[in-house]
Amino acid sequence: MSKNVAFIFPGQGSQSVGMGKDFFDSNDMAKDMIAKASARLDVDFEKLLFEQNDMLGQTQYTQPAILLVSCIALEIFKSKCDIKPQFVLGHSLGEFSALVAAGALDYLDAIELVHKRGLFMNEACDGIGAGMMALVGLDDETVENMTAQQREDGKQIWAANYNMDGQIVVAGKKADLESLVDVFKDAGAKRAIVLDMSVASHCPLLQSAVEKLNPYLEKFLKDEFSCDVISNVTAQPYNTKAQAIELLSKQLTSSVLYKHSIKANSEVDCFIEFGNGAVLKGINRKVVKSLPTLNVSDMKTLEETIGKLND
Repeated sequence: MSKNVAFIFPGQGSQSVGMGKDFFDSNDMAKDMIAKASARLDVDFEKLLFEQNDMLGQTQYTQPAILLVSCIALEIFKSKCDIKPQFVLGHSLGEFSALVAAGALDYLDAIELVHKRGLFMNEACDGIGAGMMALVGLDDETVENMTAQQREDGKQIWAANYNMDGQIVVAGKKADLESLVDVFKDAGAKRAIVLDMSVASHCPLLQSAVEKLNPYLEKFLKDEFSCDVISNVTAQPYNTKAQAIELLSKQLTSSVLYKHSIKANSEVDCFIEFGNGAVLKGINRKVVKSLPTLNVSDMKTLEETIGKLND
C-alpha cells in the first residue's frame, strides 16, 4: 500500500469503559502519558478510563479521556512507524487531537484545553434543557429546510453533525427535539432518536462558551503546523494559529461538516483512525467506499495497520 495517508480522530460518543487498557498494559509510554495527564488535571485517569464510573459520561471528563486515548494510540504508532500524514482531521472534539498530531498543540495542553471546553459547554447549556437528536433517512436539504421552518415557528433546533448521507445529528432545546420526533418521521426519517445528552453541541446555544474558550486557545495553540488540519467548519485546510483560533471558536456554534471533509479531501490512499473503537472507520465506509480506513485502537489493530501499510 502507498504511504500517502491521512490521520483522523474520533469525537465524543466514541468513549467506553476500558478504552486504552491494552495500550496501558503493553506499553510504558501509555503508562507515562496517563500519569502525566492525571497530574495535569488532578484526575485519576486510570480509574476514569478503566473502571466503571459516572465521570466518563460528563462532558468535561469525556473529552480529555477520548483525546488522551487518541494521543496514546498516535504516539505508540509513531514509535513503530515513520509514516507522516498528508493532512489530519477529526470529528468535533477530534479536531483537537488532530491539532496534536499536526504539532500545533502539546497533548497535555490539549487535555486541559478540552477539559475547559467541556466545562464551558456544560455551563452554556445549564438549566436550558439542551439536547441532541440523531436522524436517519433524511437528506441534508430536507433537514435544513425543516429546522429552518421550525426556528421560524419559535423552536430552537439546528443541524449539528453531517456524518454521512442520510445521517444527521441535530441539536437544540430537548423539549423542542422531543416534540418533533413524529414530524421528522412523517417526513420520511427511518429513525429520530433523542440522545442521552445534556448539551447541544455545534449550535448557537453554545455562544457563551466561545468567549470563555478563546483565551485558552490563544494560550495553548502554537503557530507551528507540520501538516494541514481540515476544519470541521469549512471542510478546508488550515495551518496557522490565527486560523485555528477563529475556526475552533466557530466550531462550537457551527455544524460539523465531517462527510464534506472526507469527500473534499480524498486524495490519499487511505485514512488511519487513532482512538477508541472504529467509529469513523464505519462512517467512512459509507462516505467514500473506494478508500480504506485503517484504525489503531489497541495493540492488535496497531500491528495490523502497520502490516497493511508495509504491504
